[in-house]
Amino acid sequence: MRTTVILLTCLLSAATVRAEGEITGHVTDPQGRVVNDATVRLKTARGTMVSEAWTDTDGLYRLNVPGSGSFVVVAERDGFVAVEEAYTGQSLDLHFTQIAEQHNAIVVSDRVLEPSIDLRNSEVFSKTLFTRDDQMLMQLNAGINAGQHEGGGKSLEIRRFGFNLDHGGVNGGLKVMLDDVQQNQGSQGHGQGYLGSLKALSPELIGEVKLINGPFSAEYGDFSGLGVVQIRQRESLPDQMTIRLQGGNFNTGRTFLAYSPEVQRVDAYVAYEGAYTDGPFINAGRYRRDNVNANYTRTLKASQKWGVRFIFGRNNFYSSGQIPLDLVANGTLDRYGYIDPSNGGRVKLGTLSTNYTKTFAAGDTLRADAFLGRSLFDLYSNFTFFLNDPLNGDGIQQHDSRLQEGANTQYSHQQKLGTVTGVLTAGANYHDNQINVGLYPLAFSGNSDRVPLGVATRANARVTNGAGYVQENLSFFGYHVIVGGGLRFDEFRWNVRDQIDSVQSGTQTAGRWQPKASLAYTPTHAIPLTLHVNYGRGINSSDARGVIQRPESPRLANTDFYQVGTSSSIGRVSVSTDAFLIDHSNETVYIPDDGTFEFKGPSRAYGFETKGSVELNHHVSVNGGLTKISNAFFRGGEQRIYVDSSPHFVANAGLTLSNWRGWSGSLRMRAVNHYRLSGDDPSIVASGLTVFDMGLVKQLRRSVDLNLSLDNLTNRDYFETQNYLESRITPGAPVVARIHGTTGYPFTAVAGVTFHLRSK
Repeated sequence: MRTTVILLTCLLSAATVRAEGEITGHVTDPQGRVVNDATVRLKTARGTMVSEAWTDTDGLYRLNVPGSGSFVVVAERDGFVAVEEAYTGQSLDLHFTQIAEQHNAIVVSDRVLEPSIDLRNSEVFSKTLFTRDDQMLMQLNAGINAGQHEGGGKSLEIRRFGFNLDHGGVNGGLKVMLDDVQQNQGSQGHGQGYLGSLKALSPELIGEVKLINGPFSAEYGDFSGLGVVQIRQRESLPDQMTIRLQGGNFNTGRTFLAYSPEVQRVDAYVAYEGAYTDGPFINAGRYRRDNVNANYTRTLKASQKWGVRFIFGRNNFYSSGQIPLDLVANGTLDRYGYIDPSNGGRVKLGTLSTNYTKTFAAGDTLRADAFLGRSLFDLYSNFTFFLNDPLNGDGIQQHDSRLQEGANTQYSHQQKLGTVTGVLTAGANYHDNQINVGLYPLAFSGNSDRVPLGVATRANARVTNGAGYVQENLSFFGYHVIVGGGLRFDEFRWNVRDQIDSVQSGTQTAGRWQPKASLAYTPTHAIPLTLHVNYGRGINSSDARGVIQRPESPRLANTDFYQVGTSSSIGRVSVSTDAFLIDHSNETVYIPDDGTFEFKGPSRAYGFETKGSVELNHHVSVNGGLTKISNAFFRGGEQRIYVDSSPHFVANAGLTLSNWRGWSGSLRMRAVNHYRLSGDDPSIVASGLTVFDMGLVKQLRRSVDLNLSLDNLTNRDYFETQNYLESRITPGAPVVARIHGTTGYPFTAVAGVTFHLRSK
């Protein structure tokens, strides 16, 4: 009887405790979208857990409160920094404000308020056997169409939102950052904003990718008009030793070796990548890459980190170049053939960087970093064959020897005034380049010899860029309304000392303000729908030689980007849509291929895009995106001229399998439509493409994986890039205006084995 009374008393007491209080609220991400499957815990002031719950598909949680006292509520979710709030009432919304650092997975996210959901599973980067470095950027897609111009080690040609960005730096530009080091090289030997430094990046070391669809963040300046890709490498690897060996057709081989020690308060690795391929070309590519990558990051205190990174890379390659497609069509030239066998290049580069972060008690963050880089670049090209010089041919050697330094600092301040919360961010950037650039004509020898005939241009240039910025994001009404605004100012100085003609020497300066504004509105957290409005002005600078030789021309081009859209996340389904309008002020482009100038702009493009992802279950996910340009044209003039050399339809999709009975893999698709190559003749068009790639991994045991990659699964005949220009294929041949193209790889199979030794 006594036992029964005690038991009833306990049950009644428990029932009383459960009935004494309840907390409800929503958990949202940095963009105000609800977060499902987040863990929410109620803890005492001493840290003892009292109750626990998980958010549902609407981001809603419910927690029991056992009586009176001081409590805190903590929310946690993979991919976010945990958030903690004091419990003061029956309703408490929790808001993740920071993306967590990831060691074993890749996070692709957006830092600004825009309707963009672009998820990539880590299986694609860490387990797919990439045989060429350009394949990594292709996986990001996100409306980006990228293709090889030479078929090997040359920087990719970038096309986005209806504009051809050449190698990343004109018509607005696409800014690519690697661990806060700008990869776009201004006043480069082969074009403004050249992205060749990405050749030193190994996919196994990618830890985080952030995509911004336009110039909406004040943190980024030059070359950011059409978006930013921020790539961060891992600080350590999950295994102390990683060995990957792979080989395939076209005499392809690759080795990746990494050592990542397990040391208290230290994250570190040193890695080597060596790769070689001839490709399918008759003039074998002989593309050889050697990369060394190292990182050392030490946790000084719980809130402070200091690190240093080193990257070295070199590559040598030969190329078929861009061949006349009319000769391919009539059978005169094989689609993998060539005209000038000396095309190709050689590159050496190294970057040493250091970084420091400190998080303060109130949640404020200080970041500072600096870098020193050195690169040597020689590109051998012949685009028009014998058009200008029937005797020696039109081959040229483009040279770029560069020393660059830079530094960035940023401070983020967490704010709270009543129900209004916010983040104020301020920072400064400095970038300095000392460059020796030259252009040297080559004699056509009919073989791979590269014999300079003399000097066409040679100059020493120094380009400096200093900037400061501030950005504020404020949330109102429990994160139903998020308002953002920012302002950035960049100052440039160009100095050129021409070694051939002193008249072409001089110094010029220019500066430009760039405003930013954003609004996100979520009517109710019960309905996971957010409305977005964004505006940003981006800039891109001109080549130093062009600035000095044409001082009357604009030195900086504006890109005004307007965007309105929606985003929604319901359980495992995320969808975003947006419409955009882009106004580009002007573009004076120095053409290093022949030392001439080309003027473009003002121009306008508008269209829409949609992106989505579905997690079918814990092992299978689907993601995809579509960007459609409704129109792209040059403003002004009596007759409308259309922007050419960029597709108006770009699509990508992926089906990803993760850790199902030891299997992982992905099936990926990328597609573009045919597009104009002439602004005033609609009959001159480039052919489109639809290419499927597949990667499979079978885990034999914890330490051994078997890998298989099948590129261009359907063996589609396609051309990666196409351009319309005049050329003469032999000294006595007629001059013909024709389409030239770079042939894409056919079906390619690569198999490999990966060893994971001494797991941490």
